[in-house]
Amino acid sequence: MIQDGQLYLGTSRKPDDSINKPEYLNLGLANRHGLITGATGTGKTVSLQILTEGFSNAGVPVFCADVKGDLSGLAAKGSGKDFLIKRAETIGFADYDFQEFPVIFWDLFGKQGHQVRTTISEMGPLLLARMLELNDTQEGVLNIAFKLADDEGLLLLNLKDLRSLLVAVGERAKEIATTYGYVSRQSIGAIQRQLLVLEQQGGEAFFGEPALEINDIMRTTRDGRGAVSILAADKLMSSPRLYATFLLWLLSELFEELPEVGDMDKPKLVFFFDEAHLLFSEAPKILIEKVEQVVKLIRSKGVGIYFVTQNPVDIPDSVLSQLGNRVQHALRAYTPREQKAVRVAADTFRPNPEFKAADVITQLGVGEALVSTLMKKGVPSMVERTLIRPPSSRLGPLKKTERAEVINLSPVGEKYNKTIDRESAYEILKKRAEEAVNREYDQEDREDREREENGRTKRTRTGFQLPDFGRDDRPTKRSRSKRKSTRKRSSRSRQTVTEATIKSLGRSIATQLGRALVRGVLGSLKKGF
Repeated sequence: MIQDGQLYLGTSRKPDDSINKPEYLNLGLANRHGLITGATGTGKTVSLQILTEGFSNAGVPVFCADVKGDLSGLAAKGSGKDFLIKRAETIGFADYDFQEFPVIFWDLFGKQGHQVRTTISEMGPLLLARMLELNDTQEGVLNIAFKLADDEGLLLLNLKDLRSLLVAVGERAKEIATTYGYVSRQSIGAIQRQLLVLEQQGGEAFFGEPALEINDIMRTTRDGRGAVSILAADKLMSSPRLYATFLLWLLSELFEELPEVGDMDKPKLVFFFDEAHLLFSEAPKILIEKVEQVVKLIRSKGVGIYFVTQNPVDIPDSVLSQLGNRVQHALRAYTPREQKAVRVAADTFRPNPEFKAADVITQLGVGEALVSTLMKKGVPSMVERTLIRPPSSRLGPLKKTERAEVINLSPVGEKYNKTIDRESAYEILKKRAEEAVNREYDQEDREDREREENGRTKRTRTGFQLPDFGRDDRPTKRSRSKRKSTRKRSSRSRQTVTEATIKSLGRSIATQLGRALVRGVLGSLKKGF
């Protein structure tokens, strides 16, 4: 239900359990970001679902990760279950009805949705180092490799290109040391091993083309609703670092590509970051600083980010302070750490004199939450104990056949379902290296012929000439054998095709694009520069 540019979240109640007033999220301030927290089983997923429904009906595209598979139910119309009807009656939700929403399914592995891909160049060194779990030294070497590729105008499409680049950096270590810094073979070997681990986790499928275009997750339907992009993340959660890095990359793409729009009546896109603790777990300080910077600035581009996690303490204070719209479900307080988390969560709300938030947080029922949203001028509302409204779409996941039908009818299926394997840097440079080797052979043949001619001229000048025994002037069997063995020894010292490919990688790509590449705040590639 949308009223005067506001999304209906539910109805608050007083300490005596009597109904108080409806609680809304102001669409014009939805780009000031938000937080949904609570213990497992307290209703976080339903809150995410009803927010997604509200944004979609308001014409705002939504991107969210589906960790448990339950969000796929957004693509199907809900049914009138008794407890849903009862909740709607209790909170006075007279307009409650059922509907399905325009969903586009995505999957990094291409199994439960359209495959999401990017290129190595677009990912950038900072996020890739995070994905590979590199230490500071190894990250420095990776930065040197990317800097070299960027300066020489090379776009790296997949892991094969990156591996070739790393070998080239090792081969050119002395040459580039004075310009870029020292590179150790041990660090290169460590990065190569981590690339192998990433490949075994399925990460190789993530790098390639066609790369995801931001416009395809910012679609609206003909009837004016925002498309809901759902990333299948159940399998992805077995590789949490890959999951967190992918979502962070997507945020950086939005940040770099979208223009400044200032304050709007509603966001251009709302981005839900489920299991947000994975983003910040063991994250280096520089990455947290970059995330904080993106969170601060991306709202001016019309994007709202909503972090979904179990506990507010999972989010660094520098980021938490930027999240103005909050839905806090129940927390447990059995241990000292949990008790501290409850106090932290309570202290983030604007106090309500009618109750103590720290006490209520542990008493909330399923589908009940403490809610505080931004009012006019960005002032947070007083925290209210709220019964969250029931969803209009299906509670629970779609069947496999239903999901397949939605995927088949998708407006972007033709674009992303087929992998593009165009000629990339590796193939181009290999071809160039083969040509260089062939030229080397030709040069050697010319030198051999010149030596022969010089020998004949010398014999003629001295007046020495062999008697004609009816033989031609071709070299004898012995001389041919000697020449062959000489050439064989020469070829041993010559580079193989593969070696030449690797060594010429950095030298032959300067004309590939004709200009250096430019990177943004999180190291991802800037487009359209």
